[in-house]
Amino acid sequence: MRELFSAARRFEEHRPRLRAVAHRMLGSVGEADDAVQETWLRLERTGIENIDDLGGWTTTVTARVCLNMLRSREQRREEPLETGGPWGAERLPDPVVGSAAADDPESAALTADSVGWALMVVVQELNPSERVAFVLHDLFAVPYAEIGPLVERGEDAARQLASRARRRVREQGSRGAVPDGDPARRRRVVDAFFAAAREGDIDGLLSVLHPEVVLRSDGGVRGRYTTRITGAADVAGQAVTFHRFAPFVHPVSVNGAEGVVVTAGGRVLSVMGFVVAGGRITAIDVLADPDRLAELGITPEALGIREG
Repeated sequence: MRELFSAARRFEEHRPRLRAVAHRMLGSVGEADDAVQETWLRLERTGIENIDDLGGWTTTVTARVCLNMLRSREQRREEPLETGGPWGAERLPDPVVGSAAADDPESAALTADSVGWALMVVVQELNPSERVAFVLHDLFAVPYAEIGPLVERGEDAARQLASRARRRVREQGSRGAVPDGDPARRRRVVDAFFAAAREGDIDGLLSVLHPEVVLRSDGGVRGRYTTRITGAADVAGQAVTFHRFAPFVHPVSVNGAEGVVVTAGGRVLSVMGFVVAGGRITAIDVLADPDRLAELGITPEALGIREG
């Protein structure tokens, strides 16, 4: 029993990193927790005394579990997370939402390495092997020699998978999936966006929107708010409808970047994440699916928000 407690204590030291790895690959907080739990069960069966490098072993096992889950999705010929968005990809990955001011250790673990929500959207469009190679190497510095056996390829083939994935990420994220480096400046741009939307100021909105800005909204299965809008003029036209939500908008952190939640009646109605690059908003992602918001436990109370 003492050995089991010792193993559990050592495993818990690695859990935040393992959960971050799984969340990057799967795009689902719930499925990430399932993958990490499966890793713990395999550790119990293997015995911690038989493992020299616990961090490396658990990372490899978690990645293998995630790869199997991703392949299972494809074999069922289903879109990940049950349904696809109107843009032809899977639904938006689960956001990690925290207080804009508070130090949230759990959120910090999941948002390490500055992987924003918009970049995760692009990563979810990679095939399973590409996703595993890219996430492990580019986001968690796992050597290609260790990635190759995971994806049933040699070291050079693993390098090629990651390179191909990296190229696709750059191409699809070319409008600025990587945000500006100054958080205060990014927040000012987001605040200016809502100030202009509140006043119905189209010129003000156009001044803070990139010409090729993309707005992706996931309202759930058959959700009325599920849409994709591209281009500053069309996004600005949609944004002026936000004015009625102005009293209910609260700043938060979404995947380590700037965001807001819209609340009413003790519930979070939507989560909005922004990418600000070059001083302009290049992407806006909106989760307005009430079922997923409830499953994720995103509530005003959890975020320290007082309504009214």
